[in-house]
Amino acid sequence: MHSVAHRGQMSAYWAVGATTVGLRVEEGVVLASEKRVSYGFTVTSKSAKKVFKISDYLGIACAGLIGDMQAIARSLRAELKLYELDTNRRMSVRAAAKLLANILFSQRYMPLMSETLVGGVDDVGPHLFVLDAIGSLIEDDYAALGSGATIAIGILESGYRKDMTIDEARSLAIKAVRAAIERDALSGDGIDVLAITKRGADERFEAVK
Repeated sequence: MHSVAHRGQMSAYWAVGATTVGLRVEEGVVLASEKRVSYGFTVTSKSAKKVFKISDYLGIACAGLIGDMQAIARSLRAELKLYELDTNRRMSVRAAAKLLANILFSQRYMPLMSETLVGGVDDVGPHLFVLDAIGSLIEDDYAALGSGATIAIGILESGYRKDMTIDEARSLAIKAVRAAIERDALSGDGIDVLAITKRGADERFEAVK
């Protein structure tokens, strides 16, 4: 899932300049992304947010157009709140991911240009789902999206273990994004990290020298 569906290679280059990773371990889920926004050969921002805390038990991380990422985060946050008000219980992570997949598929003729990771912890345990721009849905243990994904995925594959602690998973995610930043001109300017466990969600920022 290193490019956006139904757009050409050049369009994908413009749309997914980013490095975004996610890991699922026994203790929880870690999502991480760098903060640079690039269009073509121009850096338009060094402080973009691509990792979003949706609730205390669920978050998303994206690679794509900033406006579309923000729209996805707003829609999912609103749907989860409405569900909780209607049912007086939390939506499962799997149901939230399927809901987002349906939202994306419903806009397939004018897709939101973003690849998305949905991660969280519910009564069943931790989950990590990978979605493309038109709602294809895959559950996995770890994933990397964006222009730096081919670099980051190698780091994840070499270091990943299911029995890692959440702190080890956070360190591996940072290592993967940092490696991509060093080689991918479209990625850079610090790393946002969201770790979700049964205790809640912990957001941190990691500076990159």
